[in-house]
Amino acid sequence: MTLTLEIERRPLGRSTLTTPRVALGCGNFGGIGSAPAFFGQGLSEDQALELMDSAWELGITHFDTADAYGGGRSERAIGTWIQSRGVRPTITTKTYNPVSEGADQGLAPARIARQLRSSLERLGVEHVELYLAHEYDPDVPLAETLGAFEALSREGRIGAYGVSNFDAEQLEAALAAGDPEAIQNAHSLLGRSEEADVLALCSRRQIAYLAFSPLAGGWLTGKYRRDEAFPPGSRMTQRPEPYQSLVNDRTFDALERLGEFARERGMSIAGAALAWLLADDRVTQIVVGPGRPAHLDPVREALGQPLTPEERVHVESLL
Repeated sequence: MTLTLEIERRPLGRSTLTTPRVALGCGNFGGIGSAPAFFGQGLSEDQALELMDSAWELGITHFDTADAYGGGRSERAIGTWIQSRGVRPTITTKTYNPVSEGADQGLAPARIARQLRSSLERLGVEHVELYLAHEYDPDVPLAETLGAFEALSREGRIGAYGVSNFDAEQLEAALAAGDPEAIQNAHSLLGRSEEADVLALCSRRQIAYLAFSPLAGGWLTGKYRRDEAFPPGSRMTQRPEPYQSLVNDRTFDALERLGEFARERGMSIAGAALAWLLADDRVTQIVVGPGRPAHLDPVREALGQPLTPEERVHVESLL
């Protein structure tokens, strides 16, 4: 029997809402993120349902998705799970559809309202707890986009709103144009470029920072080895572009040092990497995207064996 974890909740920015520190990322349900070339791939609906069962049993009760994930298949799988299990996770979803030029995309108010209606229908719920702009849209003034989110909040269809994949300058502009409560960006031990600007800005302005890709596309699991072919079906064989810069001896040397630290502590590399993130009070939530139930084990390790401040600094020195 799986032991249910007690997962801490943190304030969601300046809002009255709270959110758990760990969320289940559902970007691989019926696809590989938002890429149309992979729609229908990723996890099947049955595999997604099994993974949601395991996450829920573990104590992960917040699911993160987007209208573009799997071309809507991710939201639909969550809706099927909610209906069949009779329980309701809290939910983050997003809109923009960063796909090919000329497709239905963007953050115009009319499109936002239309896309949220479609998301709620697929999810089978009347509202979502957090709604995010999935990308920065240079063609629509931020005041119009955030005004549309604010209207949806007043109508009770979203609990709070925020942005995703915004840099520090774009987040500053969003804060000048509206009242976003959260930002969700990629952040990990192998991708720490946000610390000096975005994370610092979030701390100053009380913006919830939600970290996706906390294991850097699988690099922080130990699955990629020096001078060996990437495992079939891994991110590096499907969408390697975001992580291509990591293919070098410096990365492999750092991972070997991290692996030694993890072994001494009785943890996996992935568990240590997640524990490093959770030891940072500036990080409100990490979004983990496991491919199967066994991939949830590092979450258990990270929550059960938290790093001390001194250990966190030591881990940073290894990379």
